[in-house]
Parts: sequence; structure tokens; C-alpha cells
Amino acid sequence: MAGSDIFWHRRALIGAMASLAVLPTIGIDAGARAYTDPFALGVASGDPSADGFVLWTRLVGAQLEPLQAAAVMVRYEIATDAAFRRIVRTGRGLAHPERAHAVHVEIVGLPAGRPYWYRFHALGATSPVGRAVTVPRIADRLRLAATSCQHWEQAQFGVYRDIVAAEPDMILQLGDYIYEQSYPDVPRVRAFGAPEPRDLEGYRRRHGLYKTDPDLQAAHRACPWVVTWDDHEVLNDYAGLANREGLPPALFASRRAAASQAYFEHMPIRPSLWRGRREAQLYRAVDWAELASLSVLDTRQYRSAPPCAAPNVARNVRLDACADAAAPFRTIMGDTQERWLSNRLGGETRPWTLVAQQVFFAPLWLDGAHRSTFSDQWDGYAANRDRVLREMTRPAVQNPIVLSGDVHSFWVNDLDGPSGSAIGSEIVTSALAAASPPAGRFGEVERNNPHIRFHDVEQAGWVKLDIDRSALRVEMRMIADRGAARSAARSLATFVTQSGSRRMERD
Repeated sequence: MAGSDIFWHRRALIGAMASLAVLPTIGIDAGARAYTDPFALGVASGDPSADGFVLWTRLVGAQLEPLQAAAVMVRYEIATDAAFRRIVRTGRGLAHPERAHAVHVEIVGLPAGRPYWYRFHALGATSPVGRAVTVPRIADRLRLAATSCQHWEQAQFGVYRDIVAAEPDMILQLGDYIYEQSYPDVPRVRAFGAPEPRDLEGYRRRHGLYKTDPDLQAAHRACPWVVTWDDHEVLNDYAGLANREGLPPALFASRRAAASQAYFEHMPIRPSLWRGRREAQLYRAVDWAELASLSVLDTRQYRSAPPCAAPNVARNVRLDACADAAAPFRTIMGDTQERWLSNRLGGETRPWTLVAQQVFFAPLWLDGAHRSTFSDQWDGYAANRDRVLREMTRPAVQNPIVLSGDVHSFWVNDLDGPSGSAIGSEIVTSALAAASPPAGRFGEVERNNPHIRFHDVEQAGWVKLDIDRSALRVEMRMIADRGAARSAARSLATFVTQSGSRRMERD
């Protein structure tokens, strides 16, 4: 194993005050062999930097069941060509049963601004080949694909073919990578085939099911991903330890910890985010050269209890004249993460400042008097939003853009100061693969929300962002048929903001 490469196999139990567990000393299953493909869940790379990235895979047994083996030795190879004629890095480590035989390799020390190809070897088998990149030190352009909300039962994942064809530098997944629940009133194109997960085994199975989708696997192989979670990775609408079932915090904490561990086991996230921490940390920076900073937030596990709600209960409900939603002490980020973002914004040196997070950021008024909002969005934590907006007016921040998901619809929103001054813009991507919201859910949008430039609540798809030194261009890509595996995609709308304008305009 190369000294600069770090394998992560620590338990991701992040319930309230939970600590990362130390792996027990176990034997190595040196004689284990696979009689089916142990790499059936694919491979992935993520969180690229100027000198490395993280690589992921998980070994499985027959019929995708957990591998029945002790710790298994896994080798990896990294090459500068897809045929592996020039291998530049090799290493090995252990896939532990306590981590569902998942493997995370954190690579450092590679030259900047180059593509690499990687593969794993274990149990007498070789994995598919994936492609990773190191971030350039100087860049004139960046292409991002922003996605959110993929429900296995409600849609096929064929839209990933459109994303792969666009050749993005990174795929940015803004939450609801899995869904924990079925919706019996929504037509299904396929079935979970299992009950709602509530423990570690259940969440591992749900993640494993998602990873069997061939289009999702192909997208993970194509380029690095940057991911963050929202609520459905655990339980719809949860906020900290408050939950829609009203479970006491001590009970819900164990379910949240199990869901979080399964998430970390299946995502290409740098393991060094959790080593030695009392709680796992998902918020982080993934910057692109000197062109764009990307701050990835976690707006779920640090939230204050929902406003105007019963104790321990968190549901996305309509708030009418709820003064608690604007209370100064309320937070959607937590104090530590908010200070981290403040330091990032205060020290900004890049022309484009991207803040990637989960839920609707701009105000979304449901009535003309501006008294009614939804509780689960930043409207339920208005003082925290005001503080972030103030930070975005600091001299170092030239072009702030908030990237959001969650609401299964496309939006472009102005972000304004108290006097109506232009601060920045929010771009909301629709569901990649899930049903649209009910008709009329957001009320008379144009009349109640003059700061909203565009919205479409009927189409699903993804957002392509092209960034250069002078402008950021947004293309909303919609799919024709969510139920078809090979549904075509086309452009729904395009917007552009010129550097320094702080406003999106229809292109």
C-alpha cells in the first residue's frame, strides 16, 4: 500500500454524540474466491482535488447478498490510459465485513489537471474500469451536472445517458440519492421489492439495489461525483433528531445512524472527513482551480427543531404567520458549519462562488401577504438565510450562486438584500427521476414571488452548468418519459449571468 493512500473502513454511526468505531482485529480471508461478480455494484470516484480523489467499490456475494467472508484483500490500479498500458499507482487494503466489504481509497500525490482510469482486483475478479480526474491548477472552464431526487419506483434512470453524453467534469448530486419509502398513489415503473428500511441491513439493501441500475453505474464510471444527502436517505422531512413519526430522539438516533453508515459505505466521499471525529462531517469544499469555489453543505443533521411543531415531530407543512420561523437562534446549518461557510466566503479568491445544498433557499411565499411558507425549506430558518446572504455581500464574493434540489421542479430565483439589492441567484434542479409535485402546491408563484425568474413544476431532468471567466450558463434538461429506460432529453430553458451582474437572464 502506498504510504500516501488511506483506506477508510470506519463505522459511520452519526447519531447524537455517536463516535466513529474502531475496527476489531479480524483475520484475513486469504483463500476466498468469487463464483459470481463481486463488483456487481460497480465502481465510483469522487471529491477530486489538485492531486487526487477518492475511489470506491463494494464487494458482494451471489444474488447481490452480503459477501460471506472475513476481511478481503483488495488491490487497485490507476493508469493514465483506459487500456492500463501505463499504470502510475497501485495499492492494496482490506474490505471489512463490518463495513459491508466497502472500500474507500483516498489518493493523493498525483499530477494536477489530468484524467486517470482505475480498477480493483479481489477474489480472483477484476472490476469495471472507471474514470477519475485531478483538478487543474489553472482552468478556463468548468462543466457541472446538477442532479437531485431519484426514486427507484417512480422512474427509470436513463436520463444519466444524457448526462454522460454531455461529458461533465463532475456530477453534483444534491440529495435524495435513495428513497426510503414507497408512494402507493404514484404509478410505479419497478418495485423496491423490500419494506421500508429501518436498520443497517435495510439501508444497505436499498443502496445496493440502486447501485444495480446500469445507467447509474455508467454515470459513476464516467467522471467524479460530489454528493450530499437530504432527508430520504434517512426518513422524509427529518430535522436533526426530530422526525415525522414523532419517535423520541434516542430511538430515532439509532435509525439515523444506521442510514448514515450505509450512505457512507456506498458513496465516493473522502474517508478523512470522519477519521478521529466524534460526528461524521459531510460539509466540505471541492474547489475547481482558481475559477470556482464549491462549498457543499449539510442542511439536515444540524437543524434546529422545526418551527411551530410538536416536540420531536418534523414534517414539511404550511406555516401561517409562524413567528418562530424567523427566530434569530434558529439554524439549518449548525453553528460550526455556519462559521466554516463564513470563513470560506470571507476568504474567497475565485470569481465564481458556488454553494451546493439541498432545499429551496430563496423565499417561496404561498400567499400575497407574505405570511405563509413551507417549514422544511430555508423559510423555516429565515434568520440563518439572512446571515448567509449578508456573508455573500462581502467584498471578496463576486458572483454567488446557490444550487438546490428537493422540490422536483426547475426554478431560477433572484437572491436579494433587504432593500432589494441584487446579491446573487439560486438555481434549483428538478427531480432526476421522480414524480412531479401536486398541481397547485406552490400557489400563485408569479404574483406572490416577484424575485422568481422562472419555474416549471411539470418536468423532470437535470441542470447543466457551464462556467468560464466571463459568464455562467445554465441549461435545464428535461426528459420526455420518466418511465422509459431510453427516453430522450431536450433543453427546457437556458439562462446566463455575466460576471459581476449578480442576476440571471433568459438566454
